[in-house]
Amino acid sequence: MNTMNTQTLIIAAVVVVALLIALGAWLQYQKKQSQRLEKRFGSEYGRAVDALGSRAKAESELKMREERVEHLNIVPLQPAEAVRFNQSWKLLQGGFVDNPKGVVVQADQLVRELLLKRGYPMGDFERRAADISVDHPGVVSNYRAAQAIAARDQRGETNTEDLRKAVVHFRALFDELLEVGAVQQATLPRRPLEVQS
Repeated sequence: MNTMNTQTLIIAAVVVVALLIALGAWLQYQKKQSQRLEKRFGSEYGRAVDALGSRAKAESELKMREERVEHLNIVPLQPAEAVRFNQSWKLLQGGFVDNPKGVVVQADQLVRELLLKRGYPMGDFERRAADISVDHPGVVSNYRAAQAIAARDQRGETNTEDLRKAVVHFRALFDELLEVGAVQQATLPRRPLEVQS
């Protein structure tokens, strides 16, 4: 009977040790997941924690965003399309002095058109912002700020400086989505090759 108690204690100890190892591994995995999400989403991670009230809920939401965007067909622009969008922005921006309110509306429309062309769905604003945050977390706060100013403008609560800030915020997202480096390469004049004799 004493042998049976010893075997039972050994088995129980092995089970407890195995559970502790599994728990430690799970906690380590959770920590790495949290770090990965925090690194990927940047300030959007903190915003989600604040909005949802806990890290676990925020991380669950951010993982759902990743899964949803993974199933979208987000595509880069063709160089000619990127040039067209870039030219449209320059025209829009050039009209700011004469029509700041109209330019904010046009900037919002141009950003939406660009998002649609890239493959982002055009659901409600929060859904769009959430989708953008997966691949462009550094500028989604600009999009939120621009939309907030545009909403205040519709209520007549803005001045020209606010409208300028909205355009700057829209531009930050626009540049990121446009992949400005590619546009600059596509629009640089080609130099003729020098012939060496």
